[in-house]
Amino acid sequence: MAAESLYEVDDPDRLMDRRLLELLKAMGDHRRLAILRLLQDGTYCNCELGQELGVAPNLISHHLKVLREVGLVRAERHPTDARWILYSLDRDVLDEARALCAGLLDPALIGQRVPVSCQTDDGAACACTAR
Repeated sequence: MAAESLYEVDDPDRLMDRRLLELLKAMGDHRRLAILRLLQDGTYCNCELGQELGVAPNLISHHLKVLREVGLVRAERHPTDARWILYSLDRDVLDEARALCAGLLDPALIGQRVPVSCQTDDGAACACTAR
């Protein structure tokens, strides 16, 4: 079954899953995670991030672009010297990412469903699921 057929087109769960997937893909690189961790301290410019991580400026720019495209990172020109671009985390998008992850990773959401193949004739769970 294709992933696209799991939900109706206008299903809110599908939209949330797509957004979560975007965010996870953006964070799915060790350098991008390192950038996010550094930005937790506050604002950095590209060259500072590169120095901290030992990564070339063009590669830092690439990773920042990925993080900016999903909204995790904001970029603003320096107020007095427009040659510099300053990078920081977007708190609203971090809150969104945390909520989406919590909605998927909350152990309290695990149900008690029993597969049909593991049910007895009276609908109770067979011994294999009772372990």
